[in-house]
Amino acid sequence: MLFWILIGLVIIQRLVELRVAKRNEQKLKSRGAFEAGASHYPYMVAMHTGFFIFLIAEVLLTDRSLSPVWPVLLAIFLAMQVMRVWCLASLGEFWNTKIIILPGANVVKRGPYKWLRHPNYVIVTTELLVLPLIFQAYLTAILFMALNAWMLSVRIPAEERALREVTDYTERFGPGNSRTS
Repeated sequence: MLFWILIGLVIIQRLVELRVAKRNEQKLKSRGAFEAGASHYPYMVAMHTGFFIFLIAEVLLTDRSLSPVWPVLLAIFLAMQVMRVWCLASLGEFWNTKIIILPGANVVKRGPYKWLRHPNYVIVTTELLVLPLIFQAYLTAILFMALNAWMLSVRIPAEERALREVTDYTERFGPGNSRTS
């Protein structure tokens, strides 16, 4: 029962976030923003969709019980949800699932972005590990940690390159640092 409640809530959360992202994208593009790194975005969507499919399949096919440490894992997962909301609120209209760059914009340097270069990616990585572990879905955890590492190795450089080219990124953080989602 916990599985279906948690998975259902996370899927609803992601769908709401996609609506927010689409609205933010439209607002920013109306002000001259553009999408960077678009070629990898369909792979990222496929990876995140696949995560839920694999997780559901593994949990149903293996019929494992909850992890003995599930309360700790659930607490970590819930803490990540609070952090996720903090990231979204800190970026405001600049938050997106795509890399949407507004030329001339100031790079965000508030909220968790004061301390971490990519807090949202840290959160997503933690979620992709912890959520399967709550239900002892070890194959899903291993597979999607590897896929996520590959995805971030493409996405983060694309995002930082776009920020360096048309925002105050270099001026504010130097050539090797950024504060993005």
